[in-house]
Amino acid sequence: MFSNIGAVLFDLDGTLIDSAPDLGAAADKMRVARGMPSLPLEQYRPMAGAGARGMLGVAFGMTPDHPDFAELREEFFVNYETCMTERTYAFRGIPELISQLLARGLAWGVVTNKSMRFAGPLTRGMSLFATAATVIAGDSTAYAKPHPAPLLEAARQLRLEPGRCVYVGDDERDVLAGRAAGMVTVAATYGYLGGNPDALRWGAHAHIDTPLELLALLHSEAKA
Repeated sequence: MFSNIGAVLFDLDGTLIDSAPDLGAAADKMRVARGMPSLPLEQYRPMAGAGARGMLGVAFGMTPDHPDFAELREEFFVNYETCMTERTYAFRGIPELISQLLARGLAWGVVTNKSMRFAGPLTRGMSLFATAATVIAGDSTAYAKPHPAPLLEAARQLRLEPGRCVYVGDDERDVLAGRAAGMVTVAATYGYLGGNPDALRWGAHAHIDTPLELLALLHSEAKA
């Protein structure tokens, strides 16, 4: 299953980077500005992978069908733009994992539902992404995950058949998208899990509890 792999693609938030502190801070700033008490990061963290929808849901119990959602979402976006790399960092083991992938001749890239408004500046602002072969955002294709279109676009840019790609993510939609694209899927159980910690039921081909466990899954002779 993991033989003849040419590239490893990753979800961004909760898989490569821990962005929950900055995402939570952007939403919490809105609460404080309205005279509401601050919430601990632990309440925001599980839903960090859901972006504005998740953060506003935690901060205000608000869903996208609320009449004020669009206005508060833009306020959240502006807050996040000012702090998106202040507290965000790569998960332990990720820099070493990327180095090992490159040493094995494997390409790597990012497929995220984060819009390019944020994914672009964030990946350009962190040295970790200097060697990424592709960055596909939530608005890079007509559909976002769990639709397979973003993953198929990444494979197209890498000039690889989807079956030669591994997709690693920390949300069930990542597994659904990866399988629909015909890729080998790996659930990153160290991530946010989208509020659904039962990752064993997502249907991924494999699971990893730490980033470096991925290396043991990959065939040592995989070539790009």
